[in-house]
Amino acid sequence: MTATYIVGSAATAFCKWPERDFRDLTAEVVEGALTDAGLPDGLGVQQVAFGNCALGTWGQANIRGQGCLSPLQRAGRLNPDAPIVNVEGGCATGSVALHAAVQAVRAGAGMALAVGVEKTWVPDDPAKSFALFAGGIDQRHPEEWRALFAEQGAELGWKPHPARVVFLDVHALQARDHMARFGTTVEQIAAVAARNHRHGALNPKAQYRFEVTVEQALADKPIVAPFTRAMCCPLSDGAAAALIVDEAGLAKLPAEARARAIRIRACALGGGRWRGLEGPSVVQRTGARAYAEAGAAPADVQIAEVHDATAGCQILHVEALGFCAEGEGGGYAADDGINGIAGARPMNLSGGLISKGHPLAATGLGMLDEVVLQLRGEAGERQARTAPGLGLVQNAGGLVSFDEALCGVTLLERA
Repeated sequence: MTATYIVGSAATAFCKWPERDFRDLTAEVVEGALTDAGLPDGLGVQQVAFGNCALGTWGQANIRGQGCLSPLQRAGRLNPDAPIVNVEGGCATGSVALHAAVQAVRAGAGMALAVGVEKTWVPDDPAKSFALFAGGIDQRHPEEWRALFAEQGAELGWKPHPARVVFLDVHALQARDHMARFGTTVEQIAAVAARNHRHGALNPKAQYRFEVTVEQALADKPIVAPFTRAMCCPLSDGAAAALIVDEAGLAKLPAEARARAIRIRACALGGGRWRGLEGPSVVQRTGARAYAEAGAAPADVQIAEVHDATAGCQILHVEALGFCAEGEGGGYAADDGINGIAGARPMNLSGGLISKGHPLAATGLGMLDEVVLQLRGEAGERQARTAPGLGLVQNAGGLVSFDEALCGVTLLERA
């Protein structure tokens, strides 16, 4: 298999950007990734994977990347002949874009660019933001998943609200199931949220740059039991990008850029199955594929960015990724000695989705950017106290049942 490397990575701050448009956000991260790679321009890029979920809400249903990247191509900043492939996979869109770029390079493209850009906050029409998120589950046949959730949640209190995105109700139901089966506590969920907020307070690009204690997380505004507002990610705008090359492309870069390159040990993408509350998740299956591709094991991972749409999701994902045994995720994820900045396996040092923000298509590439910074030792105040060797990014999105529709697991190491 062709060796692939990340040589350029960039992300905007994640926040609400009412004054910025999609082109502006896109230009910032494309230029940032090129600068990070030490390149004067992007004329060597042979393919672009452009990820986006929201542009249809803003009036651009098709050729979204062409609309956003055309100014850069016309200005000679990006190869005008490079095919721009538009991808979408709900909250996993950033990982889908990365996977497409990696596959292009493995197929001989030499250099490919993955971009994710999003504006989820529609200040003058909140209903549009709601509709955008609702599109992450089948809206043509809703009776199928409604019946499944009602059946599985009959004894756990399944009471979705029409003014609440159904994802929150599903994640809350999964958390209540975990609590009932394994004794996970709301205090453990709050501890995960508090640590992610603590990490986010150190990140200048995080949407929420304030600390939250366990007590404050527990006392915050209730959303749907067991979650409070502090345990859930916010609406966010932002963009992120990564530049991928093969060995020949790496050799052409300046020495400084080569020295900062990050090798992609594995880039696995998996699809969700129709299933109930129990059973192997798409995260578990995709993680296993990534470990096999890298010739690695969960114990080898030294730093991770895990998809915490809620703090409860993080507990489920650490189990699925093999960081602890089934049922032990609550205690494991709440342990600062493992997951904190000075821990044995620091997790979500960016602040996670809960604190850094969750701009859908940009999220997975933003998580990737954090691990790249950590592996290079360039994360500033939030730098892991022990030099990490192997990093993991897990990004999932959409729902087909109790499984995410898509999951990406990427393993990275310093080249």
